[in-house]
Amino acid sequence: MIAMRTSRRVLLAALPATLAAAAPANAASAVLRLPRKIRVALLGLEGHTAEVLGPLPNLPDVEVVAYCDDTPAIVQRFAKNPALANARAYPGYRQLLDKENPDVAAVCNVISHHASTVLECLSRKIHVIAEKPIAIELKDLDRIKDALERGPAKLTAMLPMRFDPSYKALKKIVESGEIGEVIQIDAQKSYKVGDRTPWWYKRETYGGTIPWIGTHMVDLMLFTTGRDLVEASTFQNHIGSPETGDTENVTATIFRMDNGGVALLRMDYLRPQTASTHGDDRLRLAGTKGVAEYMAATGVTVVSNTRKHTVIRDLPEKGSLFTEFLDWVYNNKPMSLSWKDIYRGHQIVIGARQAAEQHRLVKL
Repeated sequence: MIAMRTSRRVLLAALPATLAAAAPANAASAVLRLPRKIRVALLGLEGHTAEVLGPLPNLPDVEVVAYCDDTPAIVQRFAKNPALANARAYPGYRQLLDKENPDVAAVCNVISHHASTVLECLSRKIHVIAEKPIAIELKDLDRIKDALERGPAKLTAMLPMRFDPSYKALKKIVESGEIGEVIQIDAQKSYKVGDRTPWWYKRETYGGTIPWIGTHMVDLMLFTTGRDLVEASTFQNHIGSPETGDTENVTATIFRMDNGGVALLRMDYLRPQTASTHGDDRLRLAGTKGVAEYMAATGVTVVSNTRKHTVIRDLPEKGSLFTEFLDWVYNNKPMSLSWKDIYRGHQIVIGARQAAEQHRLVKL
């Protein structure tokens, strides 16, 4: 188990540098200029830190000035990342904020600390890109909402999957009207359980599998279809794998859609270590005139009343959540991931978790 954890942490620490090295030769065409130098700090080094560190080669006006994490071994490994060569390490985020006063904070710490950390940053008028879920309780989600309404700081959540070409293609198919009105959604997230720091395996700090990985897929369900989810009934459990504590390794939620349709979200941490990829994400949209779906094995496909089964190979360009966020904050450009989208997605996953814990149908 120890060796497994080490290799995972090394991989996560190295990922942003690997992404930068793999950037296309014409990446300069995607360079974003900002009106001044922007100082960024990483408050925690868990989760989707690559969303911030990966685009840095195309962000010449952005500098990562500081970072912190509660796990010293993680800090030591991230210190070797070239993107952090000039950044200062701190033992905690409040000390970092007091000393550095960054323009933007990337909140990637313990999940149960996301909401309080976000609120601290917003109170200091620091813009935030936060790992999801930004809150695991509705009362904390509403506290963030109130803080944003008071302004002036802005926030986005690390929901990068909607910037992926495959899901952008599904949205485009739905908007074209080819598959008609979407009345059934079938979504899957299946992951390797891996090995993580101990707080991932405690309910009070992890917050639940549905808020953690379900936030991604719920956002995609809303994004690709334009529909809402209005009721939820959920089952979840932890079976086997005693080393992973409270983490639910199997969940299924049935949603009623706002047009009377039905959506199913099933998730698990049962993907074998022998699998070629960490995750197996799938999304199937069935409409009154056809079906569009995505899975890694087949890519994006569509079959409808107007064409036979077709693999869609001409996909939209991949976007960058962090780049778009900075462009919105500092250049007043439109942001495709709105606060309304973030808030609604979090309401839904927290409600779906409540449906399981309270053994009842929950209105969302």
